[in-house]
Amino acid sequence: MQPNDNKLSLPVSIKTMKHSLSSLNIHYTFLSSLFFISFVLIKREREMGSSSFPTPLPSPGVYFLLALCITLHLASVVAADNNTIATGGKTRHYTFNIQMQKVTRLCHTRSIVTVNGQFPGPRIFAREGDRVVVKVVNHVQNNITIHWHGIRQLRSGWYDGPAYVAQCPIQTGQSYVYNFTITGQRGTLWWHAHISWLRSTLYGPIIILPKRNVPYPFVKPYKEVPVILGEWFNVDTEAIISQALQTGGGPNVSDAYTINGLPGPLYNCSAKDTFNLKVKPGKTYLLRLINAALNDELFFSIANHTLTVVDADAVYIKPFETDTILLTPGQTSNVLLKTKHFHPHASFVMAARPYVTGQGTFDNSTTTGILEYESPSLFNFRTKKSKTKLFKPTLPPLNDTSRAFSFAKRFRSLASEQYPANVPKNIDKHFFFTVGLGTNPCPQNHTCQGPNGSMFSASVNNVSFALPTTALLQAHFTGQSNGVYSPFFPSYPIHPFSYTGNPPNNTNVISNTTHLVVLPFNTNVELILQDTSILGAESHPLHLHGYNFFVVGQGFGNYDAVNDPAKFNLIDPVERNTVGVPSGGWVAIRFRADNPGVWFMHCHLEIHTSWGLKMAWLVLDGKLPNQKLIPPPADLPKC
Repeated sequence: MQPNDNKLSLPVSIKTMKHSLSSLNIHYTFLSSLFFISFVLIKREREMGSSSFPTPLPSPGVYFLLALCITLHLASVVAADNNTIATGGKTRHYTFNIQMQKVTRLCHTRSIVTVNGQFPGPRIFAREGDRVVVKVVNHVQNNITIHWHGIRQLRSGWYDGPAYVAQCPIQTGQSYVYNFTITGQRGTLWWHAHISWLRSTLYGPIIILPKRNVPYPFVKPYKEVPVILGEWFNVDTEAIISQALQTGGGPNVSDAYTINGLPGPLYNCSAKDTFNLKVKPGKTYLLRLINAALNDELFFSIANHTLTVVDADAVYIKPFETDTILLTPGQTSNVLLKTKHFHPHASFVMAARPYVTGQGTFDNSTTTGILEYESPSLFNFRTKKSKTKLFKPTLPPLNDTSRAFSFAKRFRSLASEQYPANVPKNIDKHFFFTVGLGTNPCPQNHTCQGPNGSMFSASVNNVSFALPTTALLQAHFTGQSNGVYSPFFPSYPIHPFSYTGNPPNNTNVISNTTHLVVLPFNTNVELILQDTSILGAESHPLHLHGYNFFVVGQGFGNYDAVNDPAKFNLIDPVERNTVGVPSGGWVAIRFRADNPGVWFMHCHLEIHTSWGLKMAWLVLDGKLPNQKLIPPPADLPKC
């Protein structure tokens, strides 16, 4: 499905001019002065006319001068707008009304937070180079922010969305306009709430088409279909995380997984709530896969069909075939589905279930949809009385870490002339971050349900990140960081140990603080993310805001700084925004810090983020005007 450009936005010559004029008062002043001058010229010509003749119209030269001035001025306005003419893109306007909506799943009806009453939420369509403007109006009692997951947000960190990092939340009755340009990206991304656990129902796809007349680097699909994997809870997720943080124990797990918001027939009372994908024989379909689940990595497969992976996190890759996809929460992937040449007398199950590495409880269930072939009416008539076969896929075991690791290693960038892999070669800053779970002592006169009566915690380099009560980006921009954050996040673990060996006796995190890493503009960064076995080895999907990064290496056990770098792929490593740190292993990433602002990095298992497995990077302005963070918008929410 592709966007109808005529329906989605007004022509650039009208809409962009309107936006530019409304946002810059200087243009109003200029036009007012211009019309005043023209009025004086017209009046003067009229006064010069003979009284024995009708009052003459202004000479053609006056009209021409007036039209020329207005045209040149508006052209300069549009050309100066780097979100439109410079990229050949359009401005796409959307309105997101955050409102409660009653939804029934598994015979449970509850009121959930939605966008425009839809679950999942509406699709954002755009082309590479387009500007996207979304007005978010909060009609619910919860504070709200929206994150545009994977959008680079070049110099526009005010619109990135994580609460108390990029912005203060949008409070009840308030609104905020997100305004960003899609630069150098095409594929599938997604948007979701980025405060507490509200993204359990507040999410939707971002579909980015190539620029006009730029083809895909693979066969053009007959049709494109978003397939969003999610979780359904019969109770309010805000109550679940509130209880977990109060007791210090693990949270209650979801009651079902979903495909496009539907659980499928393996769950109670859900036969009608099943996603059906109808296809034609001999066609190629592009499935836009998104894992929007709160706390689970998911295997996905379609019975008797092979999938060709062509994209990861809105970056083209060298295509490869597989019968099973693994997506961590936050990851997206485009895959080609080639249907059978002849109509099969059968239906095919598509299924998703979790890949599990942790020690805690999890939702051990499977969501399913149905792939059905459209058939001629004559065929339907002949087969009405015969039973259609139903084929089911075979998914990997729940704890198949070997399968997960081998799948992740298959991803390679195209590294072509048109789509190069610009991997930083000369590294300026090296970092080594341990990621994993730990504990906090139970408060006095309090009963805790964590390990040995403690409270669960999570950390990066043994620092459990504490969000401030004001936005980090605003504190940085205004120079009022005292009491909000410090620039002393440790570059290496404070107390080294055998990270994937026997755990230390003391499992407590060292601090619960707000420390940032400060980077000069254009710093080339290499970061090693090392899993720990303090409370058991576990996979961690790490998401970096504001950047894509190259996954140059990965392995099991403790990272070997002497021998492992020699094995790094610096030719065609995959470029992503979310990467799974292997259970009991490590991953090496590289990126160039060329986007000024404050950028969140966190585990996309929501419970781990809630426990503190998060941190932030502060990238300073460069020297040139186009290397500096833009000023905050006038409607930036206040804390």
